[in-house]
Amino acid sequence: MPLTIDLNADLGEGFGRSRAEEDEALLDLVSSANVACGFHAGDTTTMRDTVRAAKLRGVTIGAHPSYPDIPGFGRRELGLPPREIERHVEYQIRALRDVCGAERARLSYVKPHGALYNRAARDPEAARAVVAAIRKVEPSLTLLGLAGSEMVRAAESAGIPFASEAFVDRAYKPGGTLVPRDEEGAVIRDVKSAVQRAIMLVKGQTITADDGSELHISAQSLCVHGDNPDAASILRALEHHDASRTPARRFRRRDRIRNCAKLRASRSNSRCGALTRSGGNSSRGGRRSSLSGAHRVLRFTSRILW
Repeated sequence: MPLTIDLNADLGEGFGRSRAEEDEALLDLVSSANVACGFHAGDTTTMRDTVRAAKLRGVTIGAHPSYPDIPGFGRRELGLPPREIERHVEYQIRALRDVCGAERARLSYVKPHGALYNRAARDPEAARAVVAAIRKVEPSLTLLGLAGSEMVRAAESAGIPFASEAFVDRAYKPGGTLVPRDEEGAVIRDVKSAVQRAIMLVKGQTITADDGSELHISAQSLCVHGDNPDAASILRALEHHDASRTPARRFRRRDRIRNCAKLRASRSNSRCGALTRSGGNSSRGGRRSSLSGAHRVLRFTSRILW
């Protein structure tokens, strides 16, 4: 059977209708949308419009909470204490959940943004604060985060479902963390390179670090940043990848994150490993697909199969 994997992107990161056209183009290509909740970008209009557009396309909806840092787009390390992190994240999740309720859509997961994401990946207290906020709002929500990070351990300890992700358009350090954005080569903009990295991640669970070493990463979702000017080009290249030029075939834009909350892998597997998932906000019936024994055949497509 062909391997399927979720494709996620950060969306709703404008104000008003400033990014509506770009976001709708990306929503035609991804299967999960990380929606900004107003603390680094976004407002009531962007949240409502992004949720509405995602629901229309059957795209799974996730909250994308940040440090309170609009001037720095949430990419500055503010050093907030864990209690403040918990309050800020809780507020943002509730805000987006209310928007989803008004639009009769389902909120399925939470993925921290920017500097908060990076801190929660390495700082156990910050990771526990994010998880505590999720538990207060809705314990069934899945935490989407960096594979092998402190977020994995915090989620497991609290009984929160976790889904691991890898980045197609970001460079990695040998230890598995992301290269800081202020370093040269941190953001991958070459479309061919991004496609090849995606193939390596899904077929072989590996990616090349910035020093040339190979990292093992088991991911259930691949991320392309919505504010990357080449995001749409990268996603279209994944969709139209030529199977004759590689042993890989084509992606199925399918694996919905929300069912990590329903279908459990072994608790000893820190990356939410072999499991079966079905659709998110689609109104059509869900066709299931197993990730057990995956990474043998890679198939690309941008169509929902249920």
